[in-house]
Amino acid sequence: MDDLTDVLAAVGPRLRELRRQHSMTLADLAEATGISESTLSRLESGGRRPNLELLLPLARAYGVPLDELVGAPHTGDPRVHLRPVRRNGVTFVPLTRRAGGLQAHKMVIPPRRGDDDPDLKTHEGYEWLYVLNGRLRLLLGQHDLILKPGEVAEFDTHLPHWMGAADDEPVELLVLFGQQGERAHLRARPASPRQ
Repeated sequence: MDDLTDVLAAVGPRLRELRRQHSMTLADLAEATGISESTLSRLESGGRRPNLELLLPLARAYGVPLDELVGAPHTGDPRVHLRPVRRNGVTFVPLTRRAGGLQAHKMVIPPRRGDDDPDLKTHEGYEWLYVLNGRLRLLLGQHDLILKPGEVAEFDTHLPHWMGAADDEPVELLVLFGQQGERAHLRARPASPRQ
């Protein structure tokens, strides 16, 4: 029974931390889940025991599996479950776990809004991207490019750049990024002649 008590006691602080990570107020979360602010506050402070009816809408609102909310024990599942990260409305799904070297991400950029004002940035590194779905607008130095599914771009990130959806549809792309300027290398050999 002590294990259950410990698991339930850890839910409140975990919920509070998730809400802070998502930069949400209790009012925002109440609106997203249909759970009252007072109930959410009591859940976070430990004054209310969590139940499935409360945890399911919270897991949905935060975009996390239910077992993350309750700190379920590791099941020994060998699959890697990488967590998406949202920054400035863009979703990044890490595809690699190692520190340093090339990093791979799936990136989902929301549809263009009328008030989008491109802000070109520069930073250390080298980037390679491949458009999976949608149309990507890539501003790269003096170039204003539209990339369609199956098209690829690569560039040194010291060059001023910006990317966003070219229209009112989201864009999905694969991105390889080398923080220290590492580049993706393609090795191809001609096919050997058939005999």
